[in-house]
Order: sequence, then C-alpha cells, then structure tokens
Amino acid sequence: MMTPATCRAGRGLIGQSQIQLAAAARVGTSTVRNYEAGADVLESNVTAIQQALEDGGVEFIPDGVAPGAGKAGVRLR
Repeated sequence: MMTPATCRAGRGLIGQSQIQLAAAARVGTSTVRNYEAGADVLESNVTAIQQALEDGGVEFIPDGVAPGAGKAGVRLR
C-alpha cells in the first residue's frame, strides 16, 4: 500500500514532478500535492497515482518485507 511518504519517494526515484505524476495518473496536480501532504483524497485517485508510479518502474514494499524487515519503502523494478 502506498503512503504519502512512499509516493514522494517513488516520484523521486523516477525523477517525476508532481505535475508529471498527475498527468500520468490523470488526476489534478492538487490531488497529488494534497495526497503527498497527508490530506484525504479519493481512494480511486490514490489507486491511479500508485498505478502511474508502478507503470514508471516503482515497486512498493510493504512493512516487514524489505531487507531487514524494516518499514515500508520503494525501489526500482
């Protein structure tokens, strides 16, 4: 599951701005900005943002699965 922090990290991994991610996810730039700031956004928009990041090569790692069983994170596929 993507969190605001892993969204920011994933976007950073693939060098996308909030504007570019919003376009790829077909959501408003304010939706990406608000989500990354921790505001509530529609679940369908979160799904679209996550899918756009995954399409760009980001893999989301849930808690306890990363090497060392640490916190959730991201990596490139």
